Amino acid sequence: MPDTLGYTFVITGAPWTTQAPQSALSVARAVLAAGHRIDRVFLYGEGVHLASSLASPPSDEHNWPHLWSAFLTEHEISAVACIASALRRGIVDPKEQARYELESSNLRSPFEIAGLGEWVEGNLKSDRVLYFHGAN
Repeated sequence: MPDTLGYTFVITGAPWTTQAPQSALSVARAVLAAGHRIDRVFLYGEGVHLASSLASPPSDEHNWPHLWSAFLTEHEISAVACIASALRRGIVDPKEQARYELESSNLRSPFEIAGLGEWVEGNLKSDRVLYFHGAN
């Protein structure tokens, strides 16, 4: 077993309605602190709400999209929102905005929109894949 392990995180639970994003961020910090790497974070289903730049929680609550964005940027971690899940929930990048003739885009940096191939690649590339589901 290699000394340094690579991880892919899959988050399917929405912020504010599940603990999935919060738990995933805590584990991600611990993974990096232990000297391992995170190859990719993949958002699927309700988890794509983490990639919205329009989320604006009350000032006394954590802004999970902002916290995730800052963490990913700081550690230069690839982050992908599933295109089907994102479009279904009104989260679009400039390319999809133009394609569907929408008024604006709202994908938070550094997230990208891509297909399930990114999830498959993460499964193949990483030593471990961790899933953070939201129970409703």
